Amino acid sequence: MAAEISDQLDRLGKIPRYFGDDITEQAIDDRREQMKKNLQIAESEPYFGRLDFQEDGKKGPDELYIGKVGVSKDASNELMVIDWRAPVASLFYSFNGGEEDIHYDSPEGLVEGDIHLKRNVVIRKAKLQRVVDSYVKGSDESGGTDEFLLYRLGDKKDNRLRDIVSTIQAEQNHIIRAEKNKPLIIQGVAGSGKTTVALHRLAFLLYHYRDYMSANQMVIFAPNRMFLDYISNVLPELGVGGIQQTTFPEWAHEIFGRKFRVRDDTADLSEYFSTHLQFKNRTNAGKIKGALTFKSMIDEAFSLYEQNLIPAEDFVLWDGCKIDRKRIEQWNEEQRHFPTKIRRTKIQKRLKAWIKEQVENQLPHERKERKKTADNKLRAFMKAWPDYDAFSFYKELFKKSHVQAFAQPVQHDLPEEIIEETRKRLNKKEVTAEDLPAMLWIHQKLVGKDKQFTYQHVVIDEAQDFSPFHIEVLKSNTMEDSFTILGDISQGIHSYKGIDRWQEFIDVFEGKNSQYVELKRSYRSTYEIIEYANRILENMKHTGGLAKPVFRSGEPVKEIQLGPDERIEKVTSIVKQMKDTEIDSIALVGRTAKDCEKLYHSLVALGEDEWKLITADQSEYKGGISIIPVYLTKGLEFDAVIMIDADRHNYQHNDRDAKLMYVGCTRALHQLWILHEEEITPLVGIKN
Repeated sequence: MAAEISDQLDRLGKIPRYFGDDITEQAIDDRREQMKKNLQIAESEPYFGRLDFQEDGKKGPDELYIGKVGVSKDASNELMVIDWRAPVASLFYSFNGGEEDIHYDSPEGLVEGDIHLKRNVVIRKAKLQRVVDSYVKGSDESGGTDEFLLYRLGDKKDNRLRDIVSTIQAEQNHIIRAEKNKPLIIQGVAGSGKTTVALHRLAFLLYHYRDYMSANQMVIFAPNRMFLDYISNVLPELGVGGIQQTTFPEWAHEIFGRKFRVRDDTADLSEYFSTHLQFKNRTNAGKIKGALTFKSMIDEAFSLYEQNLIPAEDFVLWDGCKIDRKRIEQWNEEQRHFPTKIRRTKIQKRLKAWIKEQVENQLPHERKERKKTADNKLRAFMKAWPDYDAFSFYKELFKKSHVQAFAQPVQHDLPEEIIEETRKRLNKKEVTAEDLPAMLWIHQKLVGKDKQFTYQHVVIDEAQDFSPFHIEVLKSNTMEDSFTILGDISQGIHSYKGIDRWQEFIDVFEGKNSQYVELKRSYRSTYEIIEYANRILENMKHTGGLAKPVFRSGEPVKEIQLGPDERIEKVTSIVKQMKDTEIDSIALVGRTAKDCEKLYHSLVALGEDEWKLITADQSEYKGGISIIPVYLTKGLEFDAVIMIDADRHNYQHNDRDAKLMYVGCTRALHQLWILHEEEITPLVGIKN
């Protein structure tokens, strides 16, 4: 098989690229390039599984090799390796050895049969590393699947998220292959693989619906650029490229252009919300502006705007030459299917055409003066017809201390202090993330939807930090409600703008058309770390439920109380101890960005040059030894985590701190250290 793959790569490499205009030749060239990419993937790891499946009615089993990409023999086109996304490959993930009814859905219908062998294989850089028979028909031995999974979970981390194509579990497989046109909402505990599952789902959809879905009409929304960098290898490893990846604020800026500044709402919460009142006000603003009732307020304001769209007077050029307002209103009604700004432009063109006709009917020596008069009248008329963009329209709503739209009050639930604070920011051309859904909604009403920002499928990661209004905006830009929405309520550290229950999103889709699933098993951390993190969850009001660990036992979680001035010495000692055991991916997790900066400078002053300070404006995660504030760790994984200053002052007994502490602890795969000088946080001791 290796020789066949190498020969095919050599042959394809000798064929020159085609850069001409012939469409047929372009398609052939594109196909060759895709074949080369697939073969390059297969060259290093041709397959990861073997399934001996005997279809009903056949004399014996077929040996099916399953890999990240399908590989055919060059001459006969006979399949040597089956793509993991193919219908028959679903048996490799769904079969666990005890099923009586063994079948898969093929394009021709249901195929039933029997499985004789299920084998897991690890091949790295074309070298066989491990073989585990998960199932052998007639054998009493079992548990090979668990053995292989634990072997793969024991791998050390680098600076990129990896694919899980060789270890997809049955519950994950069900999600990956779920129906395309139902919004899929996934509540997954920390370490349940929900992000990786969502990426594999994109790869599956592109394979299964390849005749009418394309990568450039899919988009992934993630919390920040560093997270996107961290997950950037998964799709290319699966042979998928061209899917857009962005954050919601970046997406909004791309639609609007850089006309205003979006305040960074990933700011360190403990520093930004320095008082309880400040946090309460921001929470109120986030919850209110993210609710669908705020959308209704925008809709009402826009309705008032449209009612008063046409200037109140007739359009008069000079005595005896005018167009009645009712006629212009009729033109407007005829164009009702167009967005407001486009309608305005069309009516303005119609008026210009009418003016041209009227001027031409004048005596030659009067035309120049009449033309000048008409142009001035048109400018005055159009000025009375405000030409808003999304920002100026939104700003208009907050011009006074109470919300009104074009001299008329609008029903709303906005407290006066939020109205005032919003007005002041808008005057400085500054918005927060909570303002963006409303502004995008207004933009669509004014100018319509751009095909460039309309998608066949949308993935939203860390979706618990989105609001219902966010989802409504994206829903209006997505065909057939094709969504994969994933997150963990327990990790909602930006709860001031997010949700407490997934039902809030289900309601956006009116419930009847959405599918909600839970991933309760955590594959990331050891049993000891998960049990420790579950103690923190028990202190929360709103959680996604306790995690069920895969029984991968490791070292106990270490709680160490430090004396004054011992922190730097202890941290360097622990890190050295880890490096001696070849643990390379280490996170020193501080409570705030300022705390991390101080720690970093203290360590660098000692001559330590391998420490990397992670800040909110970074777009890359490079691995190694990181010093990182807890709020930025979400979505990342490390071999070992050292929680710095995990005391009762930094992590108090409240939902906000519990979520931060939970996020920090669940980043660790193999080791978790809890350091504190004062009394340890009550979050790991108190049980409600």
